[in-house]
Amino acid sequence: MKTTDIRMTEFNARQYFDHIYQRPVILEAKQLSQVFQHGKNSRTILNQLDLKIHKREFICVIGPSGCGKSTFSRVVAGLDPYSSGELLVDGQPISGPSPERGMVFQGYTLFPWKSVKENVMFGPLMKGASHASAEAAAREWINIIGLEKYENQYPHQLSGGMKQRVAIARALVNEPKILLMDEPFGALDPHTRQKMQKHLMDLWQNIDITIIFVTHDMDEAILLADRIVALKANPGEIKEIIEVDLPRPRNTELMSSPAFKQLRERVDFLVHTQEEELDPALEDLPKIPRMTQVSTHK
Repeated sequence: MKTTDIRMTEFNARQYFDHIYQRPVILEAKQLSQVFQHGKNSRTILNQLDLKIHKREFICVIGPSGCGKSTFSRVVAGLDPYSSGELLVDGQPISGPSPERGMVFQGYTLFPWKSVKENVMFGPLMKGASHASAEAAAREWINIIGLEKYENQYPHQLSGGMKQRVAIARALVNEPKILLMDEPFGALDPHTRQKMQKHLMDLWQNIDITIIFVTHDMDEAILLADRIVALKANPGEIKEIIEVDLPRPRNTELMSSPAFKQLRERVDFLVHTQEEELDPALEDLPKIPRMTQVSTHK
């Protein structure tokens, strides 16, 4: 496994990353493997991953379809067990879900029968907080995400971007150490997606949180991450870890810079060059027979 280092002369990248690596390791995977059993057959999804993530890092995980990106996030969340190896948070093994690891999915997972405020209150109430304390915490986070005017609205009355902001608040109200995000903006239109990316960066820069963000969008990964973990598929292994040596705060204007384009070419090479690593379901796609007579000259 290599580490790619692409620099911008006006940004002291080495100092920035040395500062990150001096922080405590909050999540560590040691020879982490995940094997799915199907009767007598088995398939290795994650194969002996070794990874250290430091406190307050923003990590993006990217790779081709079938590389185990979502599986990794679910294992870290404690939603799926791992088959072998070790997975530690602050040196302690992960044995199941915990409020110290919040999760935001691509699909809208709010309780449809609860209002915005009630959705955000749910976590603190489950932890044993009083109704007054849970309501105060919920209101604080609803204000932070800018939805105080909508606290009594229900999910079906919200836009996609609003729903994901509520989902982020519902995860952060529990004060987790790690926020896991599995393609949370994948279903949003491009304009809303850009606004949510900026909103997430603002949140991350102002609170004590480590973010592990799964995405298939290369531009999104470069825009958000401190480091990008590029996985290969079949089985899922760490192919390379890329230090994103671009100054913060970042914005979409940075995407036209030579350094951004150079990083994008590198990430594109890692994700898309080896055909044998693609999802097996995409192999040998049949030729579609003509079903009707259509002329392109009419």
